[in-house]
Amino acid sequence: MKSLFLENITIVNYKNIESKKFELDQKINCFIGNNGVGKTNILDSIYHLSSGKSYFNSINSQSIKHDENYMFIEGDFKKNNAIENIICSLKRGKKKTLKRNGKVYKKFSEHVGLIPMVMISPSDRDLIQEGSSLRRNFIDNIISQNNKNYLINLINYNKVLIQRNALLKFFNKSNSFDIDNLIIYNNQMSELSVPIYETRKQFFKSFKPVFSKYYNLISQSSESIVINYESQLDFESMDKLLEKNINKDRIMQFTSCGIHKDDLIMSIEGYPIKKYGSQGQQKSLLIALKLAQFEYLKSEFNSSPILLLDDIFDKLDNNRVRQLINLVNNNLFGQIFISDTDLERTNKIISDIDSTSKVFNV
Repeated sequence: MKSLFLENITIVNYKNIESKKFELDQKINCFIGNNGVGKTNILDSIYHLSSGKSYFNSINSQSIKHDENYMFIEGDFKKNNAIENIICSLKRGKKKTLKRNGKVYKKFSEHVGLIPMVMISPSDRDLIQEGSSLRRNFIDNIISQNNKNYLINLINYNKVLIQRNALLKFFNKSNSFDIDNLIIYNNQMSELSVPIYETRKQFFKSFKPVFSKYYNLISQSSESIVINYESQLDFESMDKLLEKNINKDRIMQFTSCGIHKDDLIMSIEGYPIKKYGSQGQQKSLLIALKLAQFEYLKSEFNSSPILLLDDIFDKLDNNRVRQLINLVNNNLFGQIFISDTDLERTNKIISDIDSTSKVFNV
């Protein structure tokens, strides 16, 4: 098994953090403090170095501290006995810069998968509560980390989708219609959609039983929780879908069908978990999803991803906390970062874990 851990991190003007530097433990690192002091932002800065973006904000400028003109994050990762120095910086009004060992990436996509990482956060409830795009992103982010062809196909598909939607809006605005022009985009989308759909299907086939294993382990429950991957391409080819929905797309001025409508359907005893699942069941589902993500990436990379646990112990009952601690003691995980408001609870959790650790008061 290959090794991966973050040795140190420097954070400047990141969200509400003015300037911090941490020398880190190879196994467990805990950040303790009241709400609003920046614990989550420390974990997010670590995630930012892995993915090139915030876990919580899609708008880059929101990562810069108020009244400051730039933000800067630098971390040294030890990966297979070699140092990977990663720097992410951003100035207001400028493009974000991402560097690996002093060299600037031309494309952020080249960085995806270098530092595998999994975040578990209270905000993950949006995977259940919000729209299908978040659940697609969840699947896409996992697959993309170790499948560059998938990532390239996905980027290209989304570009063509934007262009097709712009053309549909132009047709409406100019009161015109050019089927030949539209067919060019249809053909491109049809060609790109097949490998994306097939890869998602294949991924989910191996992901689903791992999810079920962790759900049963975390919840210690016998109820039937089911997740299924659903796509319009289960029933009809992409070119047929686009052809059939041309009139609808012209009226709505966007592409109403395709793999960008795929979804992860979550149910309990046959009913939507969003509506019928208890808080405990929903929490167990979310943690099981993330632990399945962790195991999938660990298998793909032959290395434990770095695990970020953002304020989750406050939201879990003692039984679920105990099950997580058992997983830690079974050496499932590598390096772990924990944020919490309760020092006493954190010390109790650490005392139950047979591992080295550091606690930082924020």
